[in-house]
Amino acid sequence: MKKGINIITLLVLLLAFDTNGQQDPLVTQYMFNGLYLNPAYAGSHEYWSSTFTYRNQWTGADFNGAPETAIAAVDGPIRGHNMGLGGIFVHDQIGVTTQNAFLVNYAYQLVFDKKSKLAFGLSAGLSQYNANLRDVLIWDEQDGVYASNTSVILPRVGFGAYYYAKKYYLGFSIPTLLAYDSTEDFNMDLSRASFLRRHYLLTGGIVIDVSEQVKFKPSILVKYVESAPLEGDINFSAIFRDAFWLGASYRTGDALAVIVEYQTNSYFRIGYSYDITMTNLRTYSNGSHEIMIGVDFGKDLKKIKTPRYF
Repeated sequence: MKKGINIITLLVLLLAFDTNGQQDPLVTQYMFNGLYLNPAYAGSHEYWSSTFTYRNQWTGADFNGAPETAIAAVDGPIRGHNMGLGGIFVHDQIGVTTQNAFLVNYAYQLVFDKKSKLAFGLSAGLSQYNANLRDVLIWDEQDGVYASNTSVILPRVGFGAYYYAKKYYLGFSIPTLLAYDSTEDFNMDLSRASFLRRHYLLTGGIVIDVSEQVKFKPSILVKYVESAPLEGDINFSAIFRDAFWLGASYRTGDALAVIVEYQTNSYFRIGYSYDITMTNLRTYSNGSHEIMIGVDFGKDLKKIKTPRYF
């Protein structure tokens, strides 16, 4: 068993979950799914909200095992308690490795005034990592380790802080603060307790009124993990009539993306993004596609006059 776990560790660390060594699944439309990045986002709106994202990366590539990711999230407030709850499920597959994760999120909000809040959040749940070793191309066909699947389940805890007002926000999070591998001794040093590494995320954005019909919304996501390059996603969107979004995004050292979102009514949102690969993979790939669908529940239209910008 110990040998099998080491193989999973090697596969996860080598294949990773994006081109720069990040272990967490990659999404382009991060600005439409705040809970995925930060547990403190839970309950930041006055109603319950759900988001589903599907990403098909490196389409048309001349190799098997290109990443595919599906993320489902739901969150909402606990009325009268300045608290929020949320849940998120993540399925990510790359090569012979698969990750399934389910996390429960809790946030507590400090209200400074009617215009801004500071929330602190925790997430807790399980991640399952599986490697189908029978599909690995090997030289030693007599090695029995490769004759079956190998999997490991890791309990995980994450942390986040999120400051927001009507037209701007700033967040910091560590999606995996602690994790525990049963084959290792528990340790506050994550690298000694599991093969996972801490990812540090910084997010921010602002909505700028240009006219009654047009708004600009720049946003940024900075990602850091030890032993990997610092990575940034820089996004700029134009919002027309509070319903149609058109934007562009640049991911350092990786891709350019075009993003559109349409708020069909007060409850339903749909978004699409297309990544243009800038790495050497562009010779083999036709880019990456990502679809987002959002549904909001329990809105009181008499009280909620403005649309959601984040």
